[in-house]
Amino acid sequence: MKIPPLLERWLPNFEALRRYLLKPSVNDEELNASIAAARERQPLPVIWLLGKTQAGKTSIIQALTGSPLAEIGSGFRPCTRASRFYDYPAEAPVVRFLDTRGLGERAYDPDEDIHYCESQAHLVLVVMKAMDLEQGAILSVLRTVRARHPTWPVIIAQSGLSEGYPPGLGHVLPYPYGQEGWPARVPTDLARALASQRETLGPLPGAGPPRWVPIDLTQPGDGLEPADYGLAALETAIREVTANDLLARLNADAEVHDVFARAAHPHIVGHALAAAGVGAWPTPVVGLAGVPAVQAKLLHSLAKIYRVPWDGRQVAEFLGFLGTGIGIGYLTRLLGRELLKVVPVLGQTVGVAYGASVSGATTYALGKAACYYFHTVHRGERLDSATLRAIYGQAIKSGLALIQREQQEAKAPQEAQGAQAHH
Repeated sequence: MKIPPLLERWLPNFEALRRYLLKPSVNDEELNASIAAARERQPLPVIWLLGKTQAGKTSIIQALTGSPLAEIGSGFRPCTRASRFYDYPAEAPVVRFLDTRGLGERAYDPDEDIHYCESQAHLVLVVMKAMDLEQGAILSVLRTVRARHPTWPVIIAQSGLSEGYPPGLGHVLPYPYGQEGWPARVPTDLARALASQRETLGPLPGAGPPRWVPIDLTQPGDGLEPADYGLAALETAIREVTANDLLARLNADAEVHDVFARAAHPHIVGHALAAAGVGAWPTPVVGLAGVPAVQAKLLHSLAKIYRVPWDGRQVAEFLGFLGTGIGIGYLTRLLGRELLKVVPVLGQTVGVAYGASVSGATTYALGKAACYYFHTVHRGERLDSATLRAIYGQAIKSGLALIQREQQEAKAPQEAQGAQAHH
């Protein structure tokens, strides 16, 4: 395919993408500032975890993200004297978990943690051991928070169900807790404990009652099957009470069962959102340098997930299978979004929005195409260029929808604040 003369002038940028793919290294201060500014305009959705130590909060994070327990333990960072946060994935996060430690412990004053966390949270997820009826401190904090923020969604996970099982009894199947009137197969002592916690809380201040979800999340070798008992009910509750679809950020499409693809999905979303933030930066040179750098870092991350070497030969093969047509389309979008920004007035509105959308969509598409490439290489199967290009084309549409949805969700609070200021 003949390359148009206009694009020939910009082929060094495509070569820059190749170099970034081999060794991403961007230290430009303006690029870093653009990423930071994008985070401020569109902060991470936050799940605030409230519960005693050993209540099962880390197990919930592992179940929702698929991260190893050891990685989660080492990935927490302090934010107050007694609270910490965990961003997932670390290099391009799509969600933040806040963990308030020490609730219910002696000489612990939660005011500082509550003040910090309530300024951050989008969902309050309370975790209580089902057989632990001493939850007064937790419920007191929950009532206080809900009184201050009556519209915040609240989910209460009643964990460790198996501690209430008689010896030799496993999980009650099918999962019975999604409806009123639990069957007699639910152990009597467990049913009483679950009901007692709900009665103790009583009516909760604010709009709407909390969602109660009994769960028992264990490790595969613990002997209880399924190990993720109640996880589907927890995910359903999160999906129903959150305005922004947190699970769409964390989970791949339901029909995707490949463990590598599911692990890769949040990395793709995170880098696509980061690229959208860089692409929205008003200065064209930042997008021209920064977006390929973000994309290159994504592909390096995916190669590690699939355990596939990512060297010059692999880069050339991947870009070759994508084809010249997609390469030219990539360059056209890259140049179009950046050149539009230099148009007075229009460039600072339409140009910036277009830059964000296209940057995020192309990053998402590259990631999904790379998943097919890495999956095929990992299994030693034959690569099909038509399939790769079809995946890229479809993912452009999906990525564009993702970025536009995120833009709308970020715009809604700003419009609400503007309306309040007007009145």
